[in-house]
Amino acid sequence: MSDFYHLSANSLRGEALSFDQYKGKVVLVVNVASKCGLTPQYEGLEKLYQDFKDQGLVILGFPCNQFGGQEPGGVAEIEQTCRINYGVTFQMFEKIEVNGNGTHPVYKYLKKELPGMLGNGIKWNFTKFLVGADGKPIKRFAPTTAPKDLVRDIKKALEQAA
Repeated sequence: MSDFYHLSANSLRGEALSFDQYKGKVVLVVNVASKCGLTPQYEGLEKLYQDFKDQGLVILGFPCNQFGGQEPGGVAEIEQTCRINYGVTFQMFEKIEVNGNGTHPVYKYLKKELPGMLGNGIKWNFTKFLVGADGKPIKRFAPTTAPKDLVRDIKKALEQAA
């Protein structure tokens, strides 16, 4: 079994969720922020989710306040931005750290498997990781990569999962 499926994280409401529930699914993991110039990507991420969830895509959003203090709020403010402002229905998690000593285990794993331009670090909000249905990380995308530009890679991963 992939190490990815041994991971877990707390939902935005504090419920512990095991990643083994994502076995057989293609997973897109994204560190997000509510007050970032890239925040409108929530719309594109939600469109990806709506377009591909019935084929096996799951999107996991991890709020992070490590880049310019762009996710300063608590649960209520994050929910307001995600659900009310952008209509987000994909799974959101508690605010985490993606760099430094407090790096969440999900990001320790993803960065080890798919290092980026800065080596092991996450450059900014909305860095995206695509994980195959077998739990193996496939590709890392830059923060500025628009969600619509992931369609080809998502389709390919979903086809491989079928």
